[in-house]
Amino acid sequence: MDVAICDQSTGAPLSPTDRPAAIEVELVRRLAAGDHGAMGEVYRRHSGAVLGAVSRVLFDRARCEDVVQDVFITLWRRPDRFDPERGCLRTFLMTVARTRAIDVRRSDQARDLREVRRSRDGSHPGPAADVEGAVLRAAMAEEVQAALAALPHRTRAPIELAFYGARTYTQVAAELGLPEGTVKSQIRSGLRQLASTLDDTRRR
Repeated sequence: MDVAICDQSTGAPLSPTDRPAAIEVELVRRLAAGDHGAMGEVYRRHSGAVLGAVSRVLFDRARCEDVVQDVFITLWRRPDRFDPERGCLRTFLMTVARTRAIDVRRSDQARDLREVRRSRDGSHPGPAADVEGAVLRAAMAEEVQAALAALPHRTRAPIELAFYGARTYTQVAAELGLPEGTVKSQIRSGLRQLASTLDDTRRR
């Protein structure tokens, strides 16, 4: 249920075009006051979009969920970081989420590279399979991202929404304004193209 918002100076209800921004300001004000209900409302409104943004950078569901949780905990602790004059709350959260996800990805890749170097130096204490797995994870992330980016928009968009945006086929169809059967067909076609592209990349 939306929060009832009125103009603070006149007490009159705000127009529909002004309500979203005003609701966000009110929610953040309540966060600053320690209102747990406001946190739940912010999470309900924006967690799906934030998870989608993170999933475009990371490819591990657990890692994505950790980043999403961290983003909302940060908002809870520092609601003053959101400036409504610079944009809407969803854009702010997605920007923070993408930055965090990129940091996590770089950290993971740096760790994997350290594992490779340690293996080459003979100082890696674990089995060689650990190093191979680390290299494979880093390479696969790059390959999948590149292959997905190469898809036509009509097949890339439904795949990103369904798999990275955690939406159902029905939700994807509604968001794209397409029949559900068409969305399923586009996703199947896109996945076939992804598989073919990845196979070609690995044979080179």
